[in-house]
Amino acid sequence: MARKAVHPFLFTLLILPAGVALGYVQVTLAYLLSDAGVSVPQVAAVVAASVLPHTLKFLWSPLVDTTLTFKKWYWISGIGSSLVLMALSLLPLTAANLPLLTLGIYAYHSFITLCMMATEGLMAYEVPAALHGRAAGYFQMGNLGGAGIGGGVGLLLAQRLPTPGAAGIVLGVLCLGCCLALVAFRDQTTTIRAARISDTYRAMGRDVWETVRTKSGWLALLICLLPRGTAAAAGLWSAVAKDWGAGADTVALVTGILGGLVSALGCLLGGWVCDRVSPRYAYLLFGLAAAACLVGMAYAPRTEPMFIVGTLLYALANGACYAGFTAVALEAIGKGAAVTKYNILASLSNSPAYLLMYALGFAYARFGARGMLNTEAAFAVGAVVFFLVLQQTVLRNRIPRWRKQVAAPAEAALLPLAVAGYQ
Repeated sequence: MARKAVHPFLFTLLILPAGVALGYVQVTLAYLLSDAGVSVPQVAAVVAASVLPHTLKFLWSPLVDTTLTFKKWYWISGIGSSLVLMALSLLPLTAANLPLLTLGIYAYHSFITLCMMATEGLMAYEVPAALHGRAAGYFQMGNLGGAGIGGGVGLLLAQRLPTPGAAGIVLGVLCLGCCLALVAFRDQTTTIRAARISDTYRAMGRDVWETVRTKSGWLALLICLLPRGTAAAAGLWSAVAKDWGAGADTVALVTGILGGLVSALGCLLGGWVCDRVSPRYAYLLFGLAAAACLVGMAYAPRTEPMFIVGTLLYALANGACYAGFTAVALEAIGKGAAVTKYNILASLSNSPAYLLMYALGFAYARFGARGMLNTEAAFAVGAVVFFLVLQQTVLRNRIPRWRKQVAAPAEAALLPLAVAGYQ
């Protein structure tokens, strides 16, 4: 008998710890470090440590496809990430502790990648194709809305509790509670499982190869490699807010609570658009919208109200970008080794964000806030132009010759179907 699909809002709850981790590092921790006298380039390096596991996570994503179940992996992530966050909260925020803090953040976000993988696997197997855009919107609403909790609520708690570290303990307990949403899901495993682990990995390899060799697979890989819609500047708003005269409460409001709500709205809007037009082109359009926000903010008056308006518009555009990426990924991966395929795309997508974070830190040190904003905008516009030109001049002609009509193996069934707008 057919099983009723779960409500997409549950993916908001499951992915919430990933958003909290993002917001806590990029907003709360970044502001506290800057307030403690740590330089902007050093803050950028610490924040970048949270992005690195998301760039490398494709290396361990096959474990989630081939061992245990999605629910069990989620429990491992929930317990591990909460304990690491609580431990980090006890570490004094001084320049001398930066190496240890950076290592701890890397471990924290490594556990968080398992949370994301388990949620992505459940989403790929539980959501019908007709609801991919909607599911992508709710998924990223939890991701970016959680960033508002980790950043806004986290910073407010850090400013008002007896010790700043108590905020991390509160957030750790909150994230652990998200595991309760798992009761609505089956103890799902992938369709590539075989009696022998060697057969499972062979099936996984065939599934991944059959996906990436298609035209839609190549285009998805390419679009993820390009630096547009990265939201890299969001990781430095707390550190550069003083250039606009924005205080701690303003930073907490617009990059935390209110920013999270606006980002969530952008996610829902982006998911709605992706169910009606090609997710690939919607994703590019959202990236250009984020670039336009940065340019407008760069040349607008350097005042606190403009900081509020600029960061909120940027949050709206990036919310749509995140939903656009997930919609593109879901259309490309199908089922099979869904976690591995999704995380290949996600790792490629996080690579430009990781590198751009460093570029923005150096751009700020050399050219100031305006140079930092224009740097990210220039990368985004250049990426969109490069993709469109390459698609028309190279990929359009050559990719069909690379493909062969090969029947899918039984253990790698349910390979992704070609979307009309992609062919």
